[in-house]
Order: sequence, then C-alpha cells, then structure tokens
Amino acid sequence: MAESTAVSRTVDRGTARLLPDVDRARAWLLTVDGAPQSYVDLDAPEHLEFEYTRRLGHVLDVVAPPGLPLDALHLGGGALTLPRYLAATRPGSRQDVVEVDRRLWELVAERLPLPDACGVALHVANARAWLADAPEKSADVLVADVFGGARVPAEVASLGYAREAERVLRGDGVYLANLADATPFAFVRSQLATFRTVFEEVLVIAEPGVLRGRRFGNLVLVAAHRPVDTVGLSRRIAADAFPARVVRGDALRDLVGGAAPVRDEDAVPSPEPPEGAFRLC
Repeated sequence: MAESTAVSRTVDRGTARLLPDVDRARAWLLTVDGAPQSYVDLDAPEHLEFEYTRRLGHVLDVVAPPGLPLDALHLGGGALTLPRYLAATRPGSRQDVVEVDRRLWELVAERLPLPDACGVALHVANARAWLADAPEKSADVLVADVFGGARVPAEVASLGYAREAERVLRGDGVYLANLADATPFAFVRSQLATFRTVFEEVLVIAEPGVLRGRRFGNLVLVAAHRPVDTVGLSRRIAADAFPARVVRGDALRDLVGGAAPVRDEDAVPSPEPPEGAFRLC
C-alpha cells in the first residue's frame, strides 16, 4: 500500500514525483520534470481527474456496450490511469501497455501497484517499435498517449505509424490519441489529414477555447472504420466541468484545410508548449 508521502526519483527521462492528493485518501499525481503526467485514485480507478483523460474515457465508454471486455493496446503508460479505468469499467479486458521509461515503470509498480489478476501486461519498449511487431488485428482499441517531455514524438506522427495502428486494430477497432497544439494547429491538422488517409471516420474533441486559439491545450483524435457514437459521446463531454466539442464531418474538413498527410521522412514532433502550459505552479 502506498504511503501518503511525496516521492521524488530520477527516472530514465527526468525527475518523477508522486504527490498525494490531500482531498482523496489514496490518490496520487505523477509529474515528470514538473509537468503533470498522470492522476490515479487507487480506491476509485474510474475517477479521471485530467480533462483530456476524461475525454479519452468517454470514448472508451461508447465504443462498445457497457461492461463488455475489450482487448486494448496502450502506447504510453505513465501511472496507468486509463488501463486501471478500463479494468474497472470493463472487467475481463485484456490490456497491453507499452512504456519506454523502465525506471518510471519501477516507481509506479512499487508505489501504485496494479490489482492482482487485472489483465494488464506491461512492456518496456519503444512505442513505434513495439507496434511494428504487434499481431495483426489483435486490438479493439489502441490508445496513444505518447509524449517525450511535453511533446508528441515524430515517430508516432506519420502515415507509416497510422498504417501500423490500423493494421493492429480489428475491423471495428477504434484509435484514440492525446495530442497537444495551438492555433494555427499545424501539427493537429497534419495528424487529422494523415489519419483521414487511413481511416474512414475521424473526429477530434477539444475545448472551445483551444479550438478558437485562445490557449495551447490537449485535443483528442479518434479514428475508426465505422461510425462512432457521437451522440452518446457529446452527451458525456457536455456534462464535464469543462465541456468540449466533437468536431467531425464538414467542420473537420474545414479544420484540416489544405494540410497534407505526413510521410515518415517529413514527420516532426508536436510544438513546444508555452512556458507553464502544462506545469504545476
């Protein structure tokens, strides 16, 4: 059981800290180099604190009937917020989680251990390399929350990567990704163009303030070969403390504009966030 004392440790990609939440008995915030990475409540894994994480959770809620187990692949792990959520809301799910930072894994396993027999398998590996070796049509959902520092790496932002993701997903599978950008959305627009080349249905979820260019922020990309339940999804995100919008169809085409799909050789990471955008005060 984790003690309610802050922990600081050097990991492979910086300095990780686990900070207890004074308002929730066994809840923890994970930061790396001061930037919030994950929030976990060990007593209530269905509680999603971060806004973008709640939006990813809402998508996971509508991709299949409630409670139905899913085969999930998570690229990027942090403190395993979404794997814990899926294990709690869809018991019996089989999940693979890929994280490149071994010492971060060791810290999370030591201080925030997973429940026994929860169906989550952990893999220390590069996300793109692991995806290339993953079995074809083996996942119902693929959740990408891959960041190097505060930026999405170029290796998971190209047409080749999108095709690998599509190969690993089953025919009715759904791809979800946490992205970060600000107006004029050069990075997000290019990602939408890239995934529209591979998948039939693509949408993005974001706060109106981010979409209007008022601030840098997270945007959730969703892609599939089938319609997503946007009615149910919109209902869920409208009830959040900070409601977001689902952008699809003509509005998505307008957002993409003239952006072109990104070849592997042209891929770039997401932009550097402004000072303090994702850091604790």
